[in-house]
Amino acid sequence: MSRRRFVQLNGELVEIGQCYNPTPRSDPRSGDAVLWNDRAYQDMNDPRFASRKQHREYMKRNNLSTIDDYKGEWARAAEKRAQYLTKGVDTDRRADIIRALERKRA
Repeated sequence: MSRRRFVQLNGELVEIGQCYNPTPRSDPRSGDAVLWNDRAYQDMNDPRFASRKQHREYMKRNNLSTIDDYKGEWARAAEKRAQYLTKGVDTDRRADIIRALERKRA
């Protein structure tokens, strides 16, 4: 006797075949895009790590970081560029001039 599978669609249970693959929902709030477990790490077939914990430990051990560690960095850099382009404010210019004068004196 084969095993039967069902999914709930629009409030009704519908029998599905063994090769059924649900289509992911496009709405990011649906949770389909969220990493609920460590399956993505296991599917990478990377011998260095197979879970988030191992990945975190690997990154720490090798003094590495991920992109989310720099969350506000790009926003601050964009603001600094915008100030420079619109107002001509260059916060590094003063330090550059001082450094150039010190080099000339030496």
